[in-house]
Amino acid sequence: MTEYTDIAYSPLSAGGSMVLLQEQTMSSSATISFTSGIDSTYKEYVFKFNKVSSSVDGGMITINGSIDGGSNYNIAKTTSFTAAQHNEADDDTDIGYNTSKDVAQDTGEAIISYGTGNAADEIVDGYLHLYNPASTTFVKHFIGNANTKHQSDYSIQSLVAGYFNTTSAVNAIQFKMDQGNMDTGTIKLYGVN
Repeated sequence: MTEYTDIAYSPLSAGGSMVLLQEQTMSSSATISFTSGIDSTYKEYVFKFNKVSSSVDGGMITINGSIDGGSNYNIAKTTSFTAAQHNEADDDTDIGYNTSKDVAQDTGEAIISYGTGNAADEIVDGYLHLYNPASTTFVKHFIGNANTKHQSDYSIQSLVAGYFNTTSAVNAIQFKMDQGNMDTGTIKLYGVN
């Protein structure tokens, strides 16, 4: 899989250009936190995760947000989670809304990818858009798209949408696996002009 660098893979809401702000590399990382660079400079931020592998079978990437620079990641959020899948044997496909992976006003992590395996070729690639995080008037919407090489030899595309239910500025985002660690991969943070 190649890194998402083309606008076609990560549509920008205003058709603007992307400015690389940070890049973090995983190495058996329990969490990856972006605690700077998310402010009023841009109205839209994009996180691109590339070749993320899990230390255990079934690890799913999750997110949470902070209003205090990363001291606490506990913002109430609501999400919807949809997935499409196709197996390598070409004898099973499915698409549908997955109620077990969405959240309703939960302060814990929100799942943004399906579970990946821990073999060398089992990774997750994708992106997450965060809109107007510095607003002190409105809630903060986000959308994400991830493609997972599942441990059961499926390609699974996950689509998630939701919002952080706060009118305070969201100034930090944390990524983690719901179980195990993120063994390898990168996450890049972009501002959108």
